[in-house]
Amino acid sequence: MPENKLTFIIGGARSGKSAHAETLVTAQPAPWTYIATAEAYDDEMRERIALHRSRRGEGWATTDAPLDLAGALDALPDNQPLLLDCLTLWLTNHMLAEHDLEGECRRLTDVLSRPRGPWFVVSNEVGQGIVPDNALARRFRDAAGRLNQQVAAVASTVLLMVAGLPLKVK
Repeated sequence: MPENKLTFIIGGARSGKSAHAETLVTAQPAPWTYIATAEAYDDEMRERIALHRSRRGEGWATTDAPLDLAGALDALPDNQPLLLDCLTLWLTNHMLAEHDLEGECRRLTDVLSRPRGPWFVVSNEVGQGIVPDNALARRFRDAAGRLNQQVAAVASTVLLMVAGLPLKVK
């Protein structure tokens, strides 16, 4: 039976986060659950979603959870390997909907602190670049940084992806 633990995989854009997370999940016994947070608002995002789906073969069940991520996690069966991709898109969805970010992040972190299987969670590191030039982007960067800290605090393992290479942080 797989161990109940949370592995947090964080890195910049195109750092290899998702591909590495998929490798880690598929090292666990199937079936695997993929919780997707992206919403396809334009052709480019539809292409990205299609690319992610094409990499996953048989054995995967996909759940779309652009907003109620805590509910989707609570609904999972015990001991099922999970890949959640990604927290920053989920955060964006809540910001655009003008929801209570602190409350939603607290609710999500509470569920993530109690993994019921091998859970792998992907997020973007957005705070290592320049200071954004507008208030919304700065608010997002700050909220993402706080959420990433909260998830890292409850994770058993934290991996930082750099140029396709996983670096163990915790």
